[in-house]
Amino acid sequence: MVKKQVLKIRDKQITSRRLISAIGSLLGREGFKGVGINAVAREAGVDKVLIYRYFGGLQGLIAAFGKEGDFWPSALELAGGDLQKFSNLSLEERLSVFSKNFILALRKRPLTQAIMAWEVLETNELTCELEAVREQSIMDFFKMFFLQNKTQADLQAITMLMGAAISYLIIRSAHIDLYGGIRLDSEQGWERIQAGIDTIIKGVLRLP
Repeated sequence: MVKKQVLKIRDKQITSRRLISAIGSLLGREGFKGVGINAVAREAGVDKVLIYRYFGGLQGLIAAFGKEGDFWPSALELAGGDLQKFSNLSLEERLSVFSKNFILALRKRPLTQAIMAWEVLETNELTCELEAVREQSIMDFFKMFFLQNKTQADLQAITMLMGAAISYLIIRSAHIDLYGGIRLDSEQGWERIQAGIDTIIKGVLRLP
């Protein structure tokens, strides 16, 4: 009896991973308009009823992909692998490290880049589901490491602008090599962008 239960749990885990992987593949390849219950089930090679059984439907599966499918960097990744060490850095260092790790995290996720590009063109309940996952993740990180800092600068607005600029440039880098005279297809180009971000951070934090 116990063995059967273990096998059922294992089967559920395997099937759930296949469905999460399938939703990612479809999103990256066809965008949100190409995603439906039947399409996901075919991609995963499973019965569509399992999407409802394990995730409550397509939106639940999208949310699971956002949280479990390596779609978005975790707090640990954004902090550089050590939350305590990150929290002990100065505010300027934390903002710099966060922006650097955010760039690295998005650049190594071509699927995330493709999905974010599709989101610019399509807005529906599925895009909103992934947006909610990202928003919650970033806000949790901000509250954990930046909310306690009292400065004249609006740190929430600053981190939002940095994140938006980074996201846009990375999405564009999949289609163009040059932006504003800076190479988006080279490490030197991204080093220049990071140096520019660091200069902005220093200047903003020194405002009276």
